[in-house]
Amino acid sequence: MSVTHSHQTVTLARGKHTSPRSGACVMELASMLAGEEFTDRPASVCPVVAAFLRAYNDAIDDRRRQDLYRHAAGAVGTRASADVTRRRVERCLEELRALRRWPLAALTLPRSAPDSVPGMERLAGRVAREIHRSGIGSHARAMRVVDDLVAMGAGGPAPAPLSGSGRSRAAAGAR
Repeated sequence: MSVTHSHQTVTLARGKHTSPRSGACVMELASMLAGEEFTDRPASVCPVVAAFLRAYNDAIDDRRRQDLYRHAAGAVGTRASADVTRRRVERCLEELRALRRWPLAALTLPRSAPDSVPGMERLAGRVAREIHRSGIGSHARAMRVVDDLVAMGAGGPAPAPLSGSGRSRAAAGAR
């Protein structure tokens, strides 16, 4: 008897996976829900939202990771305009500043949000990891940040991706 793995049966796990049979991270689940190729970089998800969720998925324990199921669904369709993406990265920068309120914070924080998508992804991932390390209440805080990021683009049309592989752009354009 063969077992088919779908978004309804997959287990959320740390790291990148080759197929749902070995588990899936939150973004791989989002790709399944969006009907895309199995990947941790789905074309329908904003790169800032995806980077935050990938980093947080890998930082937390198995019990808390199961709370990310709803965020996989919420992330689908968040790819938005460059303006919305920049607002999302600004929100991440605000959160990082709030986490780093100590005398030398100005020396370790970025002065402004990065302009490149890879830079934005690095910042979002850093925020997720720092929230995780921040201690009591960190999980609830991370869930609020994800909710904020997703809400920033709610209701708008889905534009073309900012950047990515040709395959991702082709998949996004086919919708």
